[in-house]
Amino acid sequence: MDETTLPLTELLATDLDDGFTELVRTQAAAVRSVLLRLSGSAREADDLGQDTFLRAYTALRDYSPQRRRELQPRAWLLTIAANVWRNHLRTVTRRPATADGVQPAEIDLPDRAPGPEQRALDGAQRDRLVSALAELPEHHRLPVVLRHVGELSYQEVAQILESPVGTVKAQVSRGLAALRSAPPLAADLAAIRRPTSSLLPGRGEGRHSKEVTG
Repeated sequence: MDETTLPLTELLATDLDDGFTELVRTQAAAVRSVLLRLSGSAREADDLGQDTFLRAYTALRDYSPQRRRELQPRAWLLTIAANVWRNHLRTVTRRPATADGVQPAEIDLPDRAPGPEQRALDGAQRDRLVSALAELPEHHRLPVVLRHVGELSYQEVAQILESPVGTVKAQVSRGLAALRSAPPLAADLAAIRRPTSSLLPGRGEGRHSKEVTG
């Protein structure tokens, strides 16, 4: 099998530098989307994204090949991103320092041009969503974003938050209810039959639609 066709986790296990490049290529957009909706700031999302991948690379260097093979890349990265964001809320954010010779500028993030799902909404609607999410308390905002933007299962979100699955489901439900009641979003949600694929992108259009539309 050609090396370029190896699964991501196998590539991480056998060639960390090439595997990390592929990790960034495939997961940077998801990480940035989550951080943008958590922070409400494009600049902060970029800074926190750099910090997330810097921490990820540093951690991977200390992992054994077998541990890299067992990773769930998206859930693992979003765990790091969530912790970076929560630390950001509690401390003054600085540009990430050099770690083991890796400079933040050396992590080349892919083109941030919006995909088809994001283009389904105009800029004003996306701004309203980001603003509405920023008004949610942390214990509602984080599970909503991880579930509907990060496309994680309830079990994966529960592991990240170290909470029971039932608690996470309740937090997501209450967070979505708060979004539905926000005046700036009411018309947007009423006008879109499948908001999961636009306002809160998910893996499948029908997967979360009942949770969003109520």
